[in-house]
Parts: sequence; structure tokens; C-alpha cells
Amino acid sequence: MPQAPRGTVDVLPQEQKYWRYVERQAADICRRFGYQRIDTPLFEAADLFNRGVGDETDIVQKETYTFQDRGGDWLTLRPEGTASVCRAYLEHGMSNLPQPVRLYYFCPIFRYERPQAGRYRQHHQFGLEAIGVPDPMIDAEIIQIAWLLTQKLGLRDLSLLVNTIGDGDCRPAYLQALRAYYEQHLDHLCGDCRARYAHNPLRLLDCKQEICQQFLAKAPRSADYLCAACQEHWGNLQSYLNLMGIPYRIDHRLVRGLDYYTRTVFEIQPPEEGGQSTIVGGGRYDGLIEALGGHPTPGVGFGSGIERLVLNLKRQGVSVPEESPGPVFVNADSDRIEQVLDTLLVLLWRLLCRHPSSSSHGGQRWYWHARLAEWTANCDHQLG
Repeated sequence: MPQAPRGTVDVLPQEQKYWRYVERQAADICRRFGYQRIDTPLFEAADLFNRGVGDETDIVQKETYTFQDRGGDWLTLRPEGTASVCRAYLEHGMSNLPQPVRLYYFCPIFRYERPQAGRYRQHHQFGLEAIGVPDPMIDAEIIQIAWLLTQKLGLRDLSLLVNTIGDGDCRPAYLQALRAYYEQHLDHLCGDCRARYAHNPLRLLDCKQEICQQFLAKAPRSADYLCAACQEHWGNLQSYLNLMGIPYRIDHRLVRGLDYYTRTVFEIQPPEEGGQSTIVGGGRYDGLIEALGGHPTPGVGFGSGIERLVLNLKRQGVSVPEESPGPVFVNADSDRIEQVLDTLLVLLWRLLCRHPSSSSHGGQRWYWHARLAEWTANCDHQLG
């Protein structure tokens, strides 16, 4: 019997209400903040992610679905959303629009990784990007939207973690200090971290292996190596978050798994699994568009896995409204129309009478009774 490929799932009819609920809430918040929807192709030129995400990242080295098409071009199924949006920003001359350009999207994401709860080889992501302005107020806006989304969905007991990882001016000194610290522990690191030590030392702080966790507490902190500009940006961001009343915690070990991040990084984590099941992650990527061939252009955004949001809605028992039924259309021969309508009216009345006239259903029941009475009157008028 055929089955769905490993790491993929079918979203069955009874699950659809969770997905539509998340999508409605997310799209509503985006509209309120002035973000417009963008849709990009399912696959891109492989070089887009090699240049943007980074050759030495786990995503590019281990997780992408890359193939050569019949024309000889190397293509990659989209492993994340930001690089594609930035490619579209460049290709369509969006730098000529008022800045920042605010965009949001829903899209499938493909990564070859070990399937687990809320993590699939094909999963779906909601994300948004604000491109063109370096002001930390935009960072705060992005974090505010991410936090408001989780609250509007009804999720509780979440942790918002923020950090700064500096930029191209001050990060080299920090990476040098990080290598010097981990050099004395190389023999005790996992195989992946020994490779990261040479090519991507920032990811040493992101390892989830227990053997490497013991070295995190005494590792150098990026905030201690910031240049004056990054220090000012970091201080202003915290001031804005405080003014907005958004609860957050500084996590000096927090980094993101993509090379394009600069300065601000943040995550929202549920209580059950912490960093193993982050439901929102993002930050600033001021060098990404330049890496793709454009002029230096600041940007900031986040992505959120819809499967993980749905998983946490279920775990926390959040009540999600049922999908509203659509309108009923009847098509019948003219000599049988009255019989069909009489039968339909009986069925509708029986359906309505199944609901108790309690306070929770009373208003809805009254509404549908009124609509049905109005519809019946219109039918009588047209048939008469």
C-alpha cells in the first residue's frame, strides 16, 4: 500500500481548522502593520542558497534537496524563505519603493533532516521581512509582530530570547576569541562541532549534543565584543522592547543557523522542549542582499513553522473555531423546485434544532434562524 514519503504528512480535513486559524491570525496581523503578501517559486537556482544561506551551514551541506534539471541547471527546493524574498526584492527593483518594503508569505519548506514532532522534511512556514531600513525600531517591530502572533493564537508560557551577534566589523574579534576558547576542548566535541570550529565557529554555541553543552557556560559572549555602532543598536533595541512592554530575556548563547544574520537574533520557544522546538526564529541580515549581488541593503525578519504552531495549539488545548460552512446552492428542474426546497428546508431546520439554545449557541442560532427565514421568504416570492 503506498504511503506518504518519510518526513511528510497529510493535512486531513479535521486538521484544516488549525491551519486556517493560524493563517487567518497571521495575515490579519500583517495587514494591520502594513505588510503585503508575496509568493516566490518552490525552487530556485542552487547558487542562491549557497551564496545567501552559506556554504558551510548544515542546511546547505546536509539538508537541501538539490537536483539538475533536463536543461542542465542546478536547482534547489526552497529550504528557507528569506533568500527567495531578497532575490525578488532585487529582481523587481523594490529598492525604488518607499523603504522599508514590508512583505509576508506562506510557503512550503524542504529540508532533509531526521523527522520528529513538529519537524518534517516538507514543512510549511509563515514569515515576514522588512527590507531597506537599519533602524533598530524595525527590529523591535518584527519582534513585536512575532510576539503578538503567539498571543493572538492563544499560546501561553512562551519565552522570548534575544541576543546580538555583531556585524562584519566586530564579529571577527569575537570569532577569534571563540576559537581560542574551544581550541582547548576540541578533543571532547562532537564531530560536527570539530568541523564547525574551523569553518563556522558561531554555530558551536548552537549545538544540541549533550557532549558539547557542558562548554557553553564559560564561552565568550558576543555582546562583550561589539563595536560602537552595534553597541548603540543593541541598546536602542532593548529600550524599544521595554517601551513596548514585551517580556524578553537576553540569551548570550543564542545564535541562528544561517550565515546571513547580523546584530539582532531572537527566538520564541515553548515550555516543553526549549530550543529543540523553537516556534519563531529570526533576526537582522544586513549583508544578505549584497551577498546576492545587490547594493548593501539592511533587512530583518522571522520565520515560523506552521506545523509547530499547530502542535503547540493542541498541546495547550487552545480552542480553535470550526470552519464556517459555505453557502448552499440548489439546482433543480423547474417542475421539481418546490419539492426540493421543501426537503432542504426540513433538513436545515432539523440541523438548527440539534443545537441547544444555550448562551454559547443562542446568538448564532438566532442569526441562522433569521437568515433561513429571510431566504425562505425570498424563495416564496420568486416562486410565487
